[in-house]
Amino acid sequence: MENQNDSSVCCPLFKPEKWDKKSFTWTDMKFVKETIPEFLHIPSPNAIDKKITKMWSSIEKTGAMLENKDDTLILFHDPTPFRGEIFIAVSKEVPNENNVVLSGNFVSRVYDGGYNDISRFIKDMNSYLAESQKKAKDFYIHYAYCPKCAEKYGHNYMIIFAKV
Repeated sequence: MENQNDSSVCCPLFKPEKWDKKSFTWTDMKFVKETIPEFLHIPSPNAIDKKITKMWSSIEKTGAMLENKDDTLILFHDPTPFRGEIFIAVSKEVPNENNVVLSGNFVSRVYDGGYNDISRFIKDMNSYLAESQKKAKDFYIHYAYCPKCAEKYGHNYMIIFAKV
């Protein structure tokens, strides 16, 4: 694992214990939202980078970043096989962006693996929820590291949030 202070590492060191097997109640949690084209749940090339770069630029210009960078969530949601959504948590509304809120009860689990493992992780999450007689209404996924940092840190952590 490379040093977190290495300038080629842009993502903060992820602490799985903060997010694994936790429950959260979000009441009007603020996000900016963009959609991306997908084909069978696979995003089109460069769509994610372009959208996140645009969103993050607006967030920085407005000063809407969360106070603690480690708490910043970039959530991915796939409502259809042909359209994905990106949500970035913010501290306040961001002009010229699609400002939305998410509310509800969420259960989170942390997984370490590739994009191809998500369906297996979702099955595991559903089993975990069933143990406490809960059922997911929807899923949101946060990837802890960009691909470059995942390689540097040696992990590809993701948090799966199940809205219950």
